[in-house]
Amino acid sequence: MCAPPPRPDLAPDPELDRAAMEALQREIAAAAVFVDEFTFDREPLTNPLAASATADGDPPTVVGIDQSFLTNEAGDQDRALSAVVAVRGGEVIERVAAVTDLETPYIPGLLSFREGGAILAALAELSVEPDLFLFDGSGRIHFRQAGIATHIGVVRDVPSIGVAKSLLCGTPREETANLSTGTRVGIEANAKVDAPEGTLLGYAVQTRQYDSPNRYINPLYVSPGHRVGPETAADIALALASSYKLPEPVRLADSYATEAKRDYVDS
Repeated sequence: MCAPPPRPDLAPDPELDRAAMEALQREIAAAAVFVDEFTFDREPLTNPLAASATADGDPPTVVGIDQSFLTNEAGDQDRALSAVVAVRGGEVIERVAAVTDLETPYIPGLLSFREGGAILAALAELSVEPDLFLFDGSGRIHFRQAGIATHIGVVRDVPSIGVAKSLLCGTPREETANLSTGTRVGIEANAKVDAPEGTLLGYAVQTRQYDSPNRYINPLYVSPGHRVGPETAADIALALASSYKLPEPVRLADSYATEAKRDYVDS
């Protein structure tokens, strides 16, 4: 199967009304590919000891993406800051950030229209070619199967994975409390999702856990965004969360978002 072309015509438009936004998300989901369809070698990502690399001899370039927000004098959030960190072979090779005005309110399930402009602006500043996007946000685990990882992944036609801290929709196939490290539990579509009930949307992935019976760490909710299947998405997220709960590219983007926000305010 040939990879689909980029779709700038599907970029999030904050001027759309809610019905049009939801209709666009359904179009995004129809254009998305929720199976493995990428050219990079996944071994350097899922197996740190692997010596394999991409065809040009370099490990895959993984780009972590996270958001922060700036406030006006009244204390209201009025701008989105997108932080993008490119990692190759465990080393940071580039960091960029962009700020755009917020034109839509916070509405669960429509975050790509609120934050997507800043993300696309930051990605436009990136000089390296990404092999994979990792988002702090949802992919297919979404009411219309088109979370921010899917939306931006389709627009840029880059393999993408969504890594969310909470479950937006769908039903876990098993209990997700107090899972042991490395455990994954399938998340399937329910009546809230535009997909046949039982469709595998992604996984609850336990990347870290306390060695204590009295407290536990919640899992991450990992789902394919575009051109990545659910099993590969879970494998990569788990393998890249080497020292912390979040996969390292996303954790670095989160840290850079805080740094860039501080620098922007100070300037």
